[in-house]
Amino acid sequence: MTGSARRRTGDSRYGERVPLVAAAVCPHPPLLVPEVAGSATPELDDLRTACDTAVRRLLAADPDRVVLLGTGPVTGPIRPPATGSLQPWGVDLDVPLVPGQPDRGAVLPLSLTIGAWLLARHDARPSLSAAPAHTAPASAVPVSAVQVAADAGLAELSVLADEVSATGDRVALLVLGDGSACRGEKSPGYDDPRALPYDQRVAGALADADLDVLLGLDPVVSAELKAAGRAPWQVLASAASAAGGGWRGELLHDAAPYGVAYFVASWERV
Repeated sequence: MTGSARRRTGDSRYGERVPLVAAAVCPHPPLLVPEVAGSATPELDDLRTACDTAVRRLLAADPDRVVLLGTGPVTGPIRPPATGSLQPWGVDLDVPLVPGQPDRGAVLPLSLTIGAWLLARHDARPSLSAAPAHTAPASAVPVSAVQVAADAGLAELSVLADEVSATGDRVALLVLGDGSACRGEKSPGYDDPRALPYDQRVAGALADADLDVLLGLDPVVSAELKAAGRAPWQVLASAASAAGGGWRGELLHDAAPYGVAYFVASWERV
């Protein structure tokens, strides 16, 4: 058994495959959460607004299920109940995968914790009829989560993409991942001249829904640039390719305020 095979968890198939219907791409910095950002909250207001727009569009596709997808210690599904915590970032705040779940359950990695937090911002709890006709409240849509190991190879990612698209539902993907973390001397990974061209390539691919460019991202270079989104983006590209048809992308945000590239994009079928 290979190392990749040992890392994968859960069933090999979830059911009959159906097409991916929509996708949103967001970053996952803890500072997105105002309680974590504190006085720096306004610095990421534009990013929060873009993420909210992408999630609203995702729900407007009227999916049967929303799947959160981000990096984690292993590759495979995280079964609910599951909860993420922002305690490592100085805030006593738990973020459940499913709002109102009775106990903590499995532990969500940071990427999926932020994804669950973003989705919960669109949880129209008072009533289904109170929501705009074009937007399905998050509480009305079943949510599941899948994590992918940061060093996963294309073969493993392709299999995972098939499984994500094989739930028996019309699936919408909320994909969490940051770009390079090497944009300047004060960035987490210090300055690397390859970072800006790398991020520009990713931004263009997300804007154009260019599956080939995303699938062509080098895992070694991505790791050296500390680009946490590489593996999730490639799962998205594989799932979109497997779904067939054309895709329209729109880049809603592209910035590197702390030396880390943050992209927000919305994809829909055409």
